[in-house]
Amino acid sequence: MTSNRTRRHIALTVSLAFFLFLGVLTVTHRISTLIPKLYLVTGLVTCALYAWDKHAAIRSQRRIPEKTLHLASLAGGWPMALTAAAYLHHKTLKQPFRNIFRLTVCGNCALLALYLYFTAP
Repeated sequence: MTSNRTRRHIALTVSLAFFLFLGVLTVTHRISTLIPKLYLVTGLVTCALYAWDKHAAIRSQRRIPEKTLHLASLAGGWPMALTAAAYLHHKTLKQPFRNIFRLTVCGNCALLALYLYFTAP
């Protein structure tokens, strides 16, 4: 079983590595500067959704549907969702959610790969 500190470190490392990858793609003119900006904005929105949902969970208030969290991750918010989940200790133990989250990460990465393939110079 990994510790919370290790989980946070891994999540932050993966997120930073992905944004570094986007930076390299931008500098080498493989993608527009718009793509990392979209990932950043989508990530910030997704992070806010996770924080809002955690806040609601603590106070037994109306929650954000898991479908919404997954769609935000699929849209490109997964790097910051990964980090938010680790730092907020939110949705880290719920196995069905984690499995679907992994699929959204794969789906988003596949979409990015298709974009790179079809826009190759």
